[in-house]
Amino acid sequence: MVVSKRQRGIEEIARCPNAVAKLGSQAMPDNGFGRDRRALPYVGCWNAMKKIAAGCSQGEPEAMFWGTAEGGHRTGGDVLARRLLPDARNPGSRFRRNGRSAAVCPNTKLRPMSTYLALVCDRLSDDLSGLQLRALPRRALEPSEVRVRIHGAGLNFPDLLMTRGGYQFKPELPFVPGMEGSGTVAECGAQVSGWRPGDEVCFNEKTGALAQEIVLPATALRRRPQQLDLDEAACHHVTGLTAVVALEVVGKLQPSERLLVHGARGGVGHACARLGQYLGAEVIATATDPQQITALAALGIRTVSARPGFRDAVLQHTDGHGADVVVDPVGGDVFDESMRAVAWGGRLLVLGFASGRIATLATNRALIKGLAVFGVRAGEYLRRHPEQRAQVFARVEALANQGVLRPLIGCSYALGEAVQALQALEGRGVPGKILVRADGA
Repeated sequence: MVVSKRQRGIEEIARCPNAVAKLGSQAMPDNGFGRDRRALPYVGCWNAMKKIAAGCSQGEPEAMFWGTAEGGHRTGGDVLARRLLPDARNPGSRFRRNGRSAAVCPNTKLRPMSTYLALVCDRLSDDLSGLQLRALPRRALEPSEVRVRIHGAGLNFPDLLMTRGGYQFKPELPFVPGMEGSGTVAECGAQVSGWRPGDEVCFNEKTGALAQEIVLPATALRRRPQQLDLDEAACHHVTGLTAVVALEVVGKLQPSERLLVHGARGGVGHACARLGQYLGAEVIATATDPQQITALAALGIRTVSARPGFRDAVLQHTDGHGADVVVDPVGGDVFDESMRAVAWGGRLLVLGFASGRIATLATNRALIKGLAVFGVRAGEYLRRHPEQRAQVFARVEALANQGVLRPLIGCSYALGEAVQALQALEGRGVPGKILVRADGA
């Protein structure tokens, strides 16, 4: 018989010396094998085995193992292992320890997972030391809620700032970072209509995406755009919404206007450059990395050096006119010089402060150039203008399906590597978006 990946795993669990402490036959009344079955011999210590979680999809069992060995001895972390049960419908399936085995009952009905993994921020810190991967208890759904099994989460700079207390929204500790993600509907509340298990969805919240699952109101979910896979769907919401709100709603970019985009290497900058090009603007992006310059040039986007002095290059490329609209997610010195690169009556859009320094507005320059400075928070804008929410989301989805707002994913990490992923985000060395997949602990 061919053994699939989903039919292997307990043998590997049994090789973990701390996870598997003993072989016994004690009764486990709610052990995941169903209350209508008599107690089975089991492999593993009580603290580990009592947290066996099984999620069934049309009779296909899965299991997660968390906890610590008896006596409080740590096993190298809260996560002992993540493995899949043998096929519970096959009476020949077995798992072994020291030559002895326990058969899995045929046609066993397994209960839903009781815990799930998430990256939890317990305390604020500048070095991400307040983050740890933990098993959290699964809660029951409210009638209007949906449980989503997360496929992946797209990282955004506010995720990093929230772990330091440096973002305008400050979630109460402890919290799970992550503003956006994609996944599959796993369970629906009693009053939910329009969604069913198996639907592929994406979501955009303030927190919660760096986990294996999330519970959300049914109204917070959006269907995966048809032309995006789940990886891309996990990364398109925040950057797409920001680009549309910044350029179309707030900045009111017009065809043939000059658009200067800073931080085009990152997700937001890349999305703004692509959208500006689609809207018919003359796009100039600042960049220093040769590969990024080549990539932007291949898209027909002109680049100038992001180093100090870019104002002169912008004026040269625009025949002395300057930029009608500036997108600035960087702040600091970049903002200061952008004030001098803006054309008369221009609009400077502040999207963030990735440089770490919040600039001071030189009001004399605003007066001389008749320019306007706008702060752009796409999520807050839609919360204050709910009547525009459906239209903006539909616009983002349409542009994503046309390929205009298809996100550039620079690299991906497993959930167990989420801290390293945030460090990579901080280093700003990855082009485009960073994806954290929930299927790896």
